[in-house]
Amino acid sequence: MRLEPKKVLVVEDEAKISEVIRSFLESKGFVVFVAENGRQAFGLIDKENISMIILDLMLPDMSGEDICIKIRKTSRIPVIMVTAKVDEVDMLKGLGIGADDYMTKPFSLKELYARIEVVLRRSSDDLLPLYNKNSFMNGDLEVDFQYHTIKKQGREVNLTTSEYKILASMIKYPNKVFAREELIRIALGDEFEGFDRAIDSHIKNIRQKIETDTKNPDYLITIHGTGYKFGGY
Repeated sequence: MRLEPKKVLVVEDEAKISEVIRSFLESKGFVVFVAENGRQAFGLIDKENISMIILDLMLPDMSGEDICIKIRKTSRIPVIMVTAKVDEVDMLKGLGIGADDYMTKPFSLKELYARIEVVLRRSSDDLLPLYNKNSFMNGDLEVDFQYHTIKKQGREVNLTTSEYKILASMIKYPNKVFAREELIRIALGDEFEGFDRAIDSHIKNIRQKIETDTKNPDYLITIHGTGYKFGGY
């Protein structure tokens, strides 16, 4: 079976740079799209099944940091930030808001390709958070993956280890509908020996702790006949 080529989005307002990157990556078998600003970038992200984003930080309409933050609200598409900034603080900030890697100009195209391959390989089998701290429904629910804390309306919520793993797994795959067996495998591991319906009990308990109205949940949504998905925004 022939695999579809991966699609790379280059967000760069300097045409000479974007065209050089485009030509090189196309020679490596990628399908490449170019956006000159944030507006064009989000239009392409909505339209195409993008596998990787090469994101310049200095853009005419919005900063690369703001673009990355917005992407991470809804997507785990790998992002490599590219910038002329060389300060370590800038690099750490970029990684802290959800970038997968960070390169400073000038860089070699061979190095860029190597970074892309590493990030794509890692993103295919890692369960990574969108970024360390997530806030949903205007701060109603806060999840800090670094410190493993959950807050509902500013108050810390005590989840069991299994409950935390289930909630964290669902948040880390936004808009994904999980079958019960899938949640068990991803969140609890293959060593779990209970029945798949045990997930229903865990979901019920989590809802009691984080939902304002358990009968009309905002976060843990039942998809009848299939399973569950995370509905926070």
